[in-house]
Amino acid sequence: MDLSDFEADNSVSCRLASEIPDICKSEDCCLGIDEAGRGPVLGPMVYGICFCPVSRKEALKGLKVADSKTLTEPERENLFQKLDEAKDFVGWALQILSPNTISTSMLQRTKYNLNALSHDAAIGLVQYALDSGVQLKEVFVDTVGPAEKYEQKLSQRFPGLEVTVRPKADSLFPIVSAASICAKVARDHAVKGWNFTEDLGDLDSDYGSGYPNDPKTKAWLLKYLDPVFGFPQFVRFSWSTAQTLIDGKCAQVHWDDDDEDGEKAAAKQNNTSMLSFFSPTAGSTAPNPTYQSHRFFTERRLLSLDSL
Repeated sequence: MDLSDFEADNSVSCRLASEIPDICKSEDCCLGIDEAGRGPVLGPMVYGICFCPVSRKEALKGLKVADSKTLTEPERENLFQKLDEAKDFVGWALQILSPNTISTSMLQRTKYNLNALSHDAAIGLVQYALDSGVQLKEVFVDTVGPAEKYEQKLSQRFPGLEVTVRPKADSLFPIVSAASICAKVARDHAVKGWNFTEDLGDLDSDYGSGYPNDPKTKAWLLKYLDPVFGFPQFVRFSWSTAQTLIDGKCAQVHWDDDDEDGEKAAAKQNNTSMLSFFSPTAGSTAPNPTYQSHRFFTERRLLSLDSL
């Protein structure tokens, strides 16, 4: 699998795809969606689709595709090769979500959680297939969140398609199994061939499974945690495992905005009206004595006036 487009800049997301078989543009097709790497704290998450004509479902089944989690790495590689060679009736596409994309999305001011990110990746791939001329009729999806709500969301977004969302769809529908294999092989290749832009010296590539509860992964995270710059972009710094290490091991940073946020929180807690900050108390021409001016005003010797 050629990931050179992603490897050229692994800080951003990337879409890869096979050629679209001509038969997929003239016959009704089924499409499966699955992902790889949702849980790890290291590396990208990859969403994959695979599609073929409905009339060729048995031929796809004959390739012996199965849920990628039940296969060894050599078995997955072999099956992906078979899928890629069946280009006369099978097509695939991938959306590789970089760790940096995942983290910045989840930590932006307007919350964008992993489920929403996953849904949008899946929707984008289905739209890509449609825009590429694939004559889609059926879509099968491994669920993210409640299956019924996800199915309803996809059905509303694509009213002309028959959408089926099921837990463990990768073990129920061969077309989803095929998508699972494509996604898993791509993630394995991306992780193994990761291009570290940071200078990490003599890099230790033994980081375990990449899951937060893996002792090897935890040890790797601790080893490559910089007290000022944090983690390399291979790490999803929005994960609680990474956040805990940053909070406990990295240099503390104080922002001026923190003071303002604290003052606003205190005012809210005391149920003090903002108007009272600018109004003199009864019998006094001075500002409300319970109000402590922000240092912006005191440092500049600015006073509140009730008349000109």
